[in-house]
Amino acid sequence: MKVLAITLALSLVYAAATAATESSDPRLAETQAGAVRGEGLADGRVVFRGIPFAAPPVRDLRWKPPMPPAPWRGVRDATAFGPACIQPRSVKGALYADDRPRTSEDCLSLNVWKPASAAGAAESRAPVMVWIHGGALINGDSSSPLDDGAAMARRGVVVVSINYRLGIFGYLAHPALSAESPRHVSGDYGLLDQIAALSWVQANIAGFGGDPGDVTIFGQSAGGLSVMELMISPLARGLFHKAIVQSGYMVSNPELRRARFGQPSAEALGGALTDAIRVHDLDSLRATPADTLQDAAFAVGYYPQPTIDGWALPRQVIEAFDDGQQAPVPLLVGFNAGEVRSLRMLAPRVPGSAADYEAEVRRRYRDLADAYLRLYPSANLEESVLAATRDGLYGWTAQRLAVKQTAMGQPAFLYLFDHAYPAAVALNLRAFHGAELPYLFGQVGPGGKLWPNWPRPPETAEETALSETMIDYWTAFARTGVPAAPGAPIWRPFADGGAYMDFDERAGPSSGLIPGMYALHEEVIARRRRAGTQAWFANVGLASPPVPPPASVGQSR
Repeated sequence: MKVLAITLALSLVYAAATAATESSDPRLAETQAGAVRGEGLADGRVVFRGIPFAAPPVRDLRWKPPMPPAPWRGVRDATAFGPACIQPRSVKGALYADDRPRTSEDCLSLNVWKPASAAGAAESRAPVMVWIHGGALINGDSSSPLDDGAAMARRGVVVVSINYRLGIFGYLAHPALSAESPRHVSGDYGLLDQIAALSWVQANIAGFGGDPGDVTIFGQSAGGLSVMELMISPLARGLFHKAIVQSGYMVSNPELRRARFGQPSAEALGGALTDAIRVHDLDSLRATPADTLQDAAFAVGYYPQPTIDGWALPRQVIEAFDDGQQAPVPLLVGFNAGEVRSLRMLAPRVPGSAADYEAEVRRRYRDLADAYLRLYPSANLEESVLAATRDGLYGWTAQRLAVKQTAMGQPAFLYLFDHAYPAAVALNLRAFHGAELPYLFGQVGPGGKLWPNWPRPPETAEETALSETMIDYWTAFARTGVPAAPGAPIWRPFADGGAYMDFDERAGPSSGLIPGMYALHEEVIARRRRAGTQAWFANVGLASPPVPPPASVGQSR
């Protein structure tokens, strides 16, 4: 519990765990702020929605670490989702457009799906899975149908989904904010919200039949990025015991006061933003309506990034993993074969000819060009451009996490989601970014809830079987640290010859994922780190600046 004492210093943690409400009604549960009543589902499961885990971060609490929620009297209704955090409106017709509920700064709430088997007694408490939504730290919320925990709860786990501050409200670093902070830091408010939610789980989840000593964090895209950050944050240490990263991306982040890797400091970026939107002092920033600020920041191209502040994030994620400073927990990690098919803005323009393509590769990758062209040949330019961007962001990250967690003696399980179905194939979206989510959350088949423009999987026994297998693997990992599914292949750890699980028409074990991919991108990033002048994110492939030269003889990373 030492790490909880750290979090208590900024009121991020509550007190010791509470017992379940003494009631025969399974829809009732007790939290430290008061009792809640949820909604009964089929098979004895119960969902509790919109439970506040922190006070509304409004007015004087805007851009401050989260504070505990105010207690309430009586029984609070917990049958409706809370508002989403402030974010841009969905683009009508876009693949990821979501019919979200209203948005508000009063958004720091979570939801709990309780299985029928969960009880208050310690010996019968269930494993807990805490879901962190994606959305590039700009969009998303815990009420999405793609985040519904009911199917997982049927496997006997307690599922929690959380909101956290986004965009300018979640990730603004600024000299004036640092000056008012007792720790002289700013930024990372969204990450601190996630830590506060995990602290709430430690203090309250026993009242919902969950085991605070058996918590798995899992997230996709920006949620996967958040899981990596939680793995290196001292403030989160001890708050979880296993981790799952789906389509995460290990990038370089701005540091609070130091320009590094070709990026200005986070405070400089924040100062430039407030200059651009012409709202300079903190009183004015806090007095400006939230939607006005969000729209202004979005209009000038603000892109939220976590800040290396020396406190919540003490170091670059890549450096912490290299030095074995991440949480020593079992890891399940992977990515999708078609990640960039639905994220074309990340990929560079496809050249007009094979000759132009090869010339650009040689100009940018220099002595590494032959290795690059073996992986991404000029025979199919579009596919090679998409694959290179995918691997430089998601494939390299997934395998690197498996490598580093294995090196510290923890089990790591790697996967590739490569499943195609007719509606997605028709849109040239095979295994696109997020395509695994309906399968993982049981939204495949009759009654499956999807976003309006999401290509719908066919309602067949085969699709349902793949979904059931994935749910089994993920929940078994939460329960035991080893993914397993009845009647499905054994998922060997990555340490066993680079083993991974390939989810195509069904689960299939394999090894040696995309030979040469990890070595190439690892070398590129190593050179950028040594040079110190290039960031890494989507600047891969034909968007890459010329890669720095190799290390001199005897020069180390």
